[in-house]
Amino acid sequence: MSSSPPGGTTATTGSDPSIAREAVGGAVAGAAAYLVGYLSVYLTQSGRIEEGLSGLNFLAELFGSDPISTWQVSGWMFYNAHFVETVFPALFGGTSSRNLLMEAEGAGFLLLVPPVLLLVAGLVAGRVAGADAPLDGARSGALVAAGYLPLAVVGAFLFRYAVGDGSVAPDIVTAVLLAGAVYPAVFGAIGGAGSSALSN
Repeated sequence: MSSSPPGGTTATTGSDPSIAREAVGGAVAGAAAYLVGYLSVYLTQSGRIEEGLSGLNFLAELFGSDPISTWQVSGWMFYNAHFVETVFPALFGGTSSRNLLMEAEGAGFLLLVPPVLLLVAGLVAGRVAGADAPLDGARSGALVAAGYLPLAVVGAFLFRYAVGDGSVAPDIVTAVLLAGAVYPAVFGAIGGAGSSALSN
């Protein structure tokens, strides 16, 4: 009487590989979206950045500071594409913030890069999970944040450039919350929901 139906145990254990596949698929797709997004900014803007940095780096070396690297500025612009501003030390104390991407002529198209890549990542995550309903797809797609968020946090510190007692870097709060969590969760979920249409 107390024995449980054999089917119940099998269903529970059988879902574990599916959940693991869903989580791993989302995390890998999210990490890939972050890396491809950064590379998109670097490859399209590095020439312009190097040209703009030539004068600044001459002064930096003249005063014994490390030059600003192209890969760092590309990182600032990548976060700017998520509407995360770059924070600079102000001349008379405190800080100021700017969106370099919005100031760069002809670079506005990069604002589309994170959403498009995350939609694709969500679509891939939904397909890997085998989602056949929009809600299931959205859940799978939102898991791209598992790969995107850790890299967004690491990048916010990695792209930091020290200036005296301060630094130039993406704003840490919006880098984590907006770029790391909101963007991948929202756009990944939309892409994942769309993946269910392809399974029908």
